[in-house]
Amino acid sequence: MTSSSFAGLELLDTPVLIVRTDGSLDYVNPASENLLALGRRELLRHQLTGLFQSSAALKQALDTAFKNNVSFIEHDLELKLLHNEQPLHVALSITPIDNDGSRALVELRPLDQQLKIANEERLLLQQQANRELIRNLAHEIKNPLGGIRGAAQLLEHELGDRDDLKEYTEVIKEEALRLQSLVDRLLAPHRRHVSSEINIHEVLERVRSIVLAEYPHGLIIWRDYDISLPTLVADKEQLIQVVLNITRNAIQAMKAKGEIILRTRVARQVTLARKRYTLALKLQIIDNGPGIPEEIRDHIFYPLVTGRAEGTGLGLTLAQAFVHQHGGSIEFESRPGCTCFTVMLPLGN
Repeated sequence: MTSSSFAGLELLDTPVLIVRTDGSLDYVNPASENLLALGRRELLRHQLTGLFQSSAALKQALDTAFKNNVSFIEHDLELKLLHNEQPLHVALSITPIDNDGSRALVELRPLDQQLKIANEERLLLQQQANRELIRNLAHEIKNPLGGIRGAAQLLEHELGDRDDLKEYTEVIKEEALRLQSLVDRLLAPHRRHVSSEINIHEVLERVRSIVLAEYPHGLIIWRDYDISLPTLVADKEQLIQVVLNITRNAIQAMKAKGEIILRTRVARQVTLARKRYTLALKLQIIDNGPGIPEEIRDHIFYPLVTGRAEGTGLGLTLAQAFVHQHGGSIEFESRPGCTCFTVMLPLGN
């Protein structure tokens, strides 16, 4: 049975599968591929219950629907994929579609889907407010900095040979330079970006080279690339900065001792920034560090929020700004031993 037989299901946001009485799959739509993180061809090789670590409840639901030839609904079902420890919470619906009861339509509606959409809307509004606040604040700081540095230089000249006092003017100049650098970083997202066709794996390899040069001992970076991904129209330098900021945060949280996975996948039928895309790039940066502190998780993308005393709190703010400029989204899941940042970027229209 080809996917064209179920053309009406291809554009659904809801993951939908057609399953036979023996558990084998006849059809999966693109939303199912996204949810289950496997391509259609691979999914059709499995039985539905064989895709999950523990599927007794799912098997019982299928048996009930097929045996009685009636619809079955489970409002909250927890499933664990074979290759992912993070559980899926879904609303399950099984509906027989043939008179002889040989096949059924299975819907797996993620319970967090509406929450994610609402959260994305909230983040977009917050990011816009942050952008205006940062721009105004940065300009207010930048204007007097030149005067402070100029005054320090004049004072240094007037001091002549008083080296004991010149030490203080050096401090003034150095701190003014540090503030100038901070202001430049605050204003960076508002600069125009230059787009071109790029290979995302070139970006990841560049970041990998940079961080391994900075931290040559105790750090392992694994590649998990989908080399079939098409090119992406984006600002290469900005994407390098996005991945670098997230990766450096992970390394610093792990104290430069641990493992990081750089993973790429294709996502299908994705809505980003209120626009629907047939294809999108799914980029994940995963580390096995201690996790993000609970007290900063709700506002981790806000400017100047950091879990480290020496941090500036700008890395993730800039990453979010750059991703949003590309029409994408950024989110994270974190627990002790596993933090995963997921960046979604549109591929074409």
